[in-house]
Amino acid sequence: MATTRVLAIDFGASGGKCFAGLFEEGSFSMREVHRFAHENIPFHLPDRSGTLIERRYWDDTFLYQNILLGLHAYRRQVGPELDAIGIDTWGSDGQFVTADGDLLGKVYAYRDHRLDHMVEVIKKRVSPKKIYSLTGIHFQPFNISNQLHWFVLNRKELLRKDSRFLPIPALFNFYLGGVCKIDSSWASVTQLMDARLRTWSPEILKKLRIPAEVMPEIVAPGTLIGQLHGPIAAEAGINPARLIAVGSHDTASAYAAAPVDNPDEALIISSGTWSLVGKLVPEPVTSPAAMAMNLSNEGGIGNIRLLKNCMGGWLVQELRRVWRNADGQETSWKELDALTHEAPPFQIFVNPDDPSFYNPTNMQTAIDEYCHRTGQPQPSDRGLYLRAVYESLALTYRRVNEQICKACGKTTRKVHIVGGGSRNILLNQFTANALGLPVVAGPEEATAVGNIMVQALGLGLIHSLTEAQPIIRRAFPITDYQPRDIPSWDRAYARFKVITGITA
Repeated sequence: MATTRVLAIDFGASGGKCFAGLFEEGSFSMREVHRFAHENIPFHLPDRSGTLIERRYWDDTFLYQNILLGLHAYRRQVGPELDAIGIDTWGSDGQFVTADGDLLGKVYAYRDHRLDHMVEVIKKRVSPKKIYSLTGIHFQPFNISNQLHWFVLNRKELLRKDSRFLPIPALFNFYLGGVCKIDSSWASVTQLMDARLRTWSPEILKKLRIPAEVMPEIVAPGTLIGQLHGPIAAEAGINPARLIAVGSHDTASAYAAAPVDNPDEALIISSGTWSLVGKLVPEPVTSPAAMAMNLSNEGGIGNIRLLKNCMGGWLVQELRRVWRNADGQETSWKELDALTHEAPPFQIFVNPDDPSFYNPTNMQTAIDEYCHRTGQPQPSDRGLYLRAVYESLALTYRRVNEQICKACGKTTRKVHIVGGGSRNILLNQFTANALGLPVVAGPEEATAVGNIMVQALGLGLIHSLTEAQPIIRRAFPITDYQPRDIPSWDRAYARFKVITGITA
């Protein structure tokens, strides 16, 4: 059997990674060839009235440069032969590109404040019930529906007839191979795709005044969509590899890597900046109850991810940033873990999804103010801030699991945690305790693993993701956690619901 070599390019909201995947003689191996950190950049600019407005942008030039660096690293570490490339990214943002290849401005980041009130604007244009029944996607400020409607309301003069909107993974496929296509896993989260037909919804596009002709073609995950431009390949010293539309929404790739035995009994948490908590179901669940719970039906690889976006590690990342600015140096994750372990349990609870935590100037201050609003004492040290966040996240997972099980009629018996958060031993154990269920953690680099497996599907190396499961189990360490001290966590959950005001 000939060796097949692929490259997974995985862009999260705080870092990027490139992994080489090698399939040879029935075996599979994966190695990291390039990694870098990045973040959105705040600008403070006056608008036409002279009012100073904060804007947040991604540096797409820097991200593209790191793709090129990843190609060079691949050639040095693996060799000049490359069969395919797949790109996955976070599930929001993009930019318009003209027929001449020009971008219509900078690439906005999804936490930009222009979107703060766009959900209300959208709901006035289209019945929320209609949007949910068609798309199965709940209402979040960062939805592409909000972003494109904001654009046509506020920047329409920039829009040319020959322009195309390219979601962020499609933008990089365009840079690499001139491709203007997006896979259904990413298109599904825009709140513009018909969840059952997997096409852009003409009705919603029309009501939001988004020209249908600017939307890219939707293709199935695993589709061969083009190849690397010759000059880019020559400069990197590799062959013009094929470009494959993987599950380009990173959550779709992460879920594809979860080593699930029985989808009906599994809860999957893709844990990182966001925690995407959900179950795999065969068809969209768009009942009034699911809508009331703000559950989303995101397109998967031959299935639907019925899930909820939870704020995830964002709160701790922002606390760490605040403390870095105060101290003049970065606190290591090992030090933060030690502080969390030393703090007493169940002192303070927060709702991680409270709007005040979405993009505050100072996360520590935001938590202090939340404690004041809810009649709790402010944390007296950093360990208590961290403990409050991690315990509250685990209890939030319990609440979301109850909602999803009720909506789809399937009982969870095992929890799978994949992604970078799967190496957080404390949060994994908290999750097992809070839900009273065994937790299986890993693989850590789930998005890259899922990305590579969908490339293997597109290249015909495997015929279904079911075939990928034993490959994943053999190749990556998986850690089990058993629940502990369930009565204490049950009591904590009752207090958590009262303090946060969460009853459903």
